[in-house]
Amino acid sequence: MRPLAWPLILCSTLASATHAASSDNTAVTMGAVTVSETLGASLPASSILTSVDVIGSEEVATQNVTNSWELLGMMPGIQLTETRMGAESGKPTFRAFNGEGYINGIKVMIDGIPSNVNSGNQRFIDMIFPLDIDYIEVVRGTNDPRYGLHNIGGNINIGTRQGGNYTDARLTYGSFATREVQMAIGRESGGFAQNYILARQDIHGERANSASRKYTLGGKWFLTSDSGDFRIGLITRLHHHEAEEPGFLTATELAADRDQSAEKNANDSDDRDMRHASLHMDWQINDLLAWNNRFYFNSYEDDRRITFTSYPIGNAPRQQRIWDERQYGWLSNMTWQANDYLMLDGGINLERQINTYERYRFNYALPTDFNAPAARTQNDERYTLDNIGVYLQAIIRPTERLKIIPAFRLDKFHGHTELNLTGQRAPLQDYNWIKQPKLSLVYSLTPAINVYANWGRTFQILTGSTSPAYITPGQAGYRPSINTGKEIGIRFEPTPGTQARIAAWQQDATDEVSNMPSTGTTVGLGETRRRGLDLQVATRLSPTWRVWFSHAIQEAKVKSAFLADGTSLAGKEVFSTPRHISNLGVEYKPAAKWTIGLQGRRQGAYYIDELNAQGKYGGFTLLDASVKYDFSDSISVDLQLKNLANREYVYAWYDNFFWGDASQPMFSPGAGRAAYLSLNLKM
Repeated sequence: MRPLAWPLILCSTLASATHAASSDNTAVTMGAVTVSETLGASLPASSILTSVDVIGSEEVATQNVTNSWELLGMMPGIQLTETRMGAESGKPTFRAFNGEGYINGIKVMIDGIPSNVNSGNQRFIDMIFPLDIDYIEVVRGTNDPRYGLHNIGGNINIGTRQGGNYTDARLTYGSFATREVQMAIGRESGGFAQNYILARQDIHGERANSASRKYTLGGKWFLTSDSGDFRIGLITRLHHHEAEEPGFLTATELAADRDQSAEKNANDSDDRDMRHASLHMDWQINDLLAWNNRFYFNSYEDDRRITFTSYPIGNAPRQQRIWDERQYGWLSNMTWQANDYLMLDGGINLERQINTYERYRFNYALPTDFNAPAARTQNDERYTLDNIGVYLQAIIRPTERLKIIPAFRLDKFHGHTELNLTGQRAPLQDYNWIKQPKLSLVYSLTPAINVYANWGRTFQILTGSTSPAYITPGQAGYRPSINTGKEIGIRFEPTPGTQARIAAWQQDATDEVSNMPSTGTTVGLGETRRRGLDLQVATRLSPTWRVWFSHAIQEAKVKSAFLADGTSLAGKEVFSTPRHISNLGVEYKPAAKWTIGLQGRRQGAYYIDELNAQGKYGGFTLLDASVKYDFSDSISVDLQLKNLANREYVYAWYDNFFWGDASQPMFSPGAGRAAYLSLNLKM
């Protein structure tokens, strides 16, 4: 791949930069981050991994977003898939993994706790509101051994506020009858810390039938010993979301009225509840040995009613989907500083999922009558998924300039499903132990320039409640899809206050499967190749000016696969993957009390079908602006303008599953220009 040579060429060009860097880590950070350096779930990712980006609380706390996953759009190379269907609103992805739900390649952690649902979708992010976030950390690539399931292209960890003394509130009113209140409280004294978050958001919506109401209530209680070497804590959260769904529009409907909701969707809605509880225990046994444990429980309950088309034949387009998922888990991690040249870090994770999925079909009505008896039951399953994973990595420093990190991870899965419609019981596919070797190297050319390289393997397994995830009679066995990734890059500080990184990467997968558990749709993509080039820089030009820029070039192609009718997919791009993603931000402080910001985001168009025959859709260029005024240290007000140029853009997908000649592109239009006024209080 040609871009892989670019960092090596730039290496010699940049070798003259001699501005001091604080360490040999390769992370790029925006905003203040207060991650504990003494007690925590494991070693900081920025000290042991390579392509890491961190964004701090001061960057996200005052952002107006409908859903917190949208905050990831501020970070380099993040694709946002904005479906905007009520509670099923969208998600962030990167490294050329798309966000349609077919190939869920990004692991999500919240306070170090696994936070994907069974399919790999990222719905638990919706529990978090911006005022409760301390930092967001993104780790790209295949070299992170800490996580297994869903950690195909990398992971996202959202760290919430813990400790401190504060009472913060944010009140927002804006376009589409948006009303939001967030209150975060922290109290810490005598080794006991308690933190609370209460947040509620109500939105009428730009489109018809798109009202939404949700709230989150959370508490955290941590007790630290007098010596500071032991900490125990409890985190709990409750989240409820009720939302209407405006439905997808055909091209004709979109051209006639972007803000409409077609008559067929008038009864579409979603009712969702999520809960979380986790027990955290951190023990610094001595100066050289630390042990951390996490016990957790996640639950996800969802009742979604949606109509995909007004096509009158059959009952497939009109569905009620009911999910009830429960996750019980334990993560344990131990770190040993053997000497100045060697550190060992290892861990184990256990997770048990007990899930149910029901899907009902309804006869044609305009709009769909979900109160009528269902025409038929499509799914009624109870299924389990059990995972044990272990890893070990060594941080070796043979010289002051060189850091070598070999790692190895093993994962094993088992489970069963009960198909209540037929009385069948089927075991999970037997993947045996999935082996994942990894290797990372970081070399400091100068105190300001670090070059790095990594190689590693991750995996994809099938998810859902039926075959092919589970082996029903006549079902062939599946091997896990193995992703082999490699990356080379440079992180440098050409001037004080400036951080930059250039990285070229490639991931090759075997036996990749496009798998949508909610619809029972499985398409084998066979061998795929993803590759790209990431460029990013963040700089403070002066006390009054700050600028950041990123540009990601990427592609995902099928190398060898065939559809059921024998059609070859070789050379086709993996659908819904844009070829480029760009970010540009400028912040200006003309006076001590004023802050003016401008941020642009551009995302390329993408093919919407496996054969790349339906054309490209979904590209956009958006510009946001903000003005903030600080009345005092405790009171400020900000005005944010979204989509300042009022550009028209859409999310697009290809509706080709059920309706033959009715197959066509379907669209969810993005929001037009919007304004939000917020009052911020620190008491």
